Amino acid sequence: MTKQNIPAVLGVGNALVDVISVLKDDSTLEQFGLPRGSMTLVDAAQSKVIYDATYSEESELATGGSVANTMRSMANLGGNGGYMGKIGRDSLGDLFKSDFEKAGVKTHLCYSESETGRVMGLVSPDSERTMATYLGAAAEMVPAEITAEVFQGYEIVYIEGYLVFNHDLITACAKAAKAADVKIALDLSSFNVVEANLEFLKDLIKNYVDILFANEEEAKSFTGLEPEEALHSIANDCEISIVKIGKEGSMIKKDGKVSRVGIIPAEALDTTGAGDAYAAGFFYGLTLGYEMKTCGKIAALVSGKVVEVMGPNLPDAQWDEVKAEIQTIVGV
Repeated sequence: MTKQNIPAVLGVGNALVDVISVLKDDSTLEQFGLPRGSMTLVDAAQSKVIYDATYSEESELATGGSVANTMRSMANLGGNGGYMGKIGRDSLGDLFKSDFEKAGVKTHLCYSESETGRVMGLVSPDSERTMATYLGAAAEMVPAEITAEVFQGYEIVYIEGYLVFNHDLITACAKAAKAADVKIALDLSSFNVVEANLEFLKDLIKNYVDILFANEEEAKSFTGLEPEEALHSIANDCEISIVKIGKEGSMIKKDGKVSRVGIIPAEALDTTGAGDAYAAGFFYGLTLGYEMKTCGKIAALVSGKVVEVMGPNLPDAQWDEVKAEIQTIVGV
């Protein structure tokens, strides 16, 4: 099957550049009031202070944003996808656009006079990652930019949970996707995002969302339940519900059937982008028509590979190895 014949996924999210730095301990997180394992929005001034305190020669710079990571990884697997977000007319914006076009992701980018957004990704010694995000141009996408034409040629739109702070934008996106008969997938992104937008999310998911991704903490924030009970609760409103439970793997429910998937052995260096990579593998399998268990195994494989490197992106040379392992999973 050629890439053009594979059903396409459109990612909509915050177009950001990641600056990944390893911490000696968690005292820096305490110094800046950043809850360990969370994503916290900061302004331009605070972002610069954190940058100055944590950046070193070992820091990694990469194009990012949660859904952007997913779409790039899916393209590297051979999947068919596009990306919509907003960037600045600056060097970071140029880097973002060229990186995605080089990866084979169709771009639907809007422009702002504000700076391209950036994420300070702070990695603790145990590989847990905490993010301080300056959204910049990414936060300035408006409902009027979500047009019917954007959805042409796509079967699924994957919306970043971090966009939920902009209720009008995410509602416009959901309504336009439904009008275009495009399925809607959403990642809950962070437990503090869920807590701050709980009622809005409950309404959005009940009325619009077909596929929902959540990790254990996000699922508990959303439902008040432990992982398996949360899975069943989410499945009442969604066609496919996915709950990831760290080293215990993940659970996927569709049509009343639960598929349990383990993890691959991995030496975790940095968990940045692990959930994004999981979604990339899952969508790749889904668009090729594989059963849920197989989609989950591909997702676990891609996620396990990503945690072994710094940042959310695998080196280009490693994708052939990943694709060969996928062929083993699907029995080709």
